[in-house]
Amino acid sequence: NTDTMDFNVKKLASDAGVFFTRAVQYTEEKLGQAEKTELDAHLENLIARADCTKNWTEKIFRQTEVLLQPNPSARIEEFFYEKLDRKIPSRTTNAELLGQYMQDAAKEFGPGTPYGSTLITVGEFQRRLGGAEREFLHMSAINFLTPLRNFLEGDWKTISKERRLLENRRLDLDICKARLKKAKLAEAKAAAEHELRVAQTEFDRQAEVTCLLLEGISSTHVNHLRCLHEFVEAQAAYNAQCHKHMQDLQKELSRFPNAFAVNASTSGVSAGPSPLSTATLPGASLPSRPPNPSNALESSTLKIEEVKPAATGTRKAKVLYDYDAADTSELSLLADELITVYTVPGMDPDWLIGEQGNQKGKVPVTYLELLS
Repeated sequence: NTDTMDFNVKKLASDAGVFFTRAVQYTEEKLGQAEKTELDAHLENLIARADCTKNWTEKIFRQTEVLLQPNPSARIEEFFYEKLDRKIPSRTTNAELLGQYMQDAAKEFGPGTPYGSTLITVGEFQRRLGGAEREFLHMSAINFLTPLRNFLEGDWKTISKERRLLENRRLDLDICKARLKKAKLAEAKAAAEHELRVAQTEFDRQAEVTCLLLEGISSTHVNHLRCLHEFVEAQAAYNAQCHKHMQDLQKELSRFPNAFAVNASTSGVSAGPSPLSTATLPGASLPSRPPNPSNALESSTLKIEEVKPAATGTRKAKVLYDYDAADTSELSLLADELITVYTVPGMDPDWLIGEQGNQKGKVPVTYLELLS
C-alpha cells in the first residue's frame, strides 16, 4: 500500500511538472519568446476544414431543432430525456390540439348548425395535419438530427481528444528542442538529443493518427449529404400531405357555398354593419366615404378597363348601402345587389375593384359584406 501511494504521489508530481513545463512553453510562444514547430500545410488545411464542419454542423443542428420544436421549454425537456436515456413522451401537436378544440366547440354550438358542422369538418382536417406533422418530426429526428448529433457527440469528441494530444506532443517536442539548445556539456547534449528523438517520434505518430481522423471528415460530408436528402424528402412529403389535406378540406367546404351567408343573415352577424340596424337607429349614418388614394391607382392614372383580377382570385360581395361614384374610376352601387370584387397590387386597403355586368370600378370596402 505504501509503495502504491509513493507511486501515485510520484506520478502526480511528474504530471504536474509536465503540465507546468508545457504551460511555460505555450506562454513563451504566445509572447514570441520561444520557437514553435509548425504543422505541415496539409494537416493545417484538414484542421481548418474540420473546424468549419463542426461549427456549421452545430448551427444547422441547433436551427433544425428550433424549426422542428419552436418551444424552448419542450426542447429542454427532450434534451433531459435524451441524456437520461429515456424515451421522449409523445407530444400533441398544435394542429391536433386546435382540431380537438374545434370539435369540442362544435358539440357546444350544436353539430347540426352550419357553424358546428363546419367546425367538426375543419377540426378533423386539423387533426390530420397534426398527424402529418408528427410523422415529419419523427422522420426528421431519425434521418437528420440523429446523424448530426452523433457526429458532434461522437466523432468530433474523438477528433478533439486526438488534437489535444497532438498539441501536447508538439509542446513536448519544442521543449526538447529548447533544452538541446541550452545544453552545454556533452553528456547533457546526448541526453537532450535522445529526448528530442523520442519526442519527434511520438509527435510524428500522433500527427499521423490525427491526420487519418481528420481525413474522415470527407466521409462525414458524404453521410450528412445523404441525410440532408432524406430530410428534404420528409419535408416534401409533409408539405404534399398538408396540401392534399387542405385541398380535400376546401372541397368539403365548397359543398355548402352559401352556408356562411345564410348563417350570417339568420344570426345577424356580417362582415360589415347591417343596413337594417343603421336605418332604424336614431342618429345613425352611412359609413363615411374613404379618401381617394393618391397613389398609382389615383383616378388620373388608373385605367379601370385594363385592370385584371389578381392571382389570388375574386370574391362575391353584397352591397350594404347605395353608393354614388365620385368619378369615372369608381363604380356606383345599389343596396342588396351582388357584385364581384378583387384587389390588385398597390391597391389602397380601403378600396376594392368591383365588377357588375360589363361595368367595372373602385368600390369602398365599408359599403360591402364579403360573402365568399
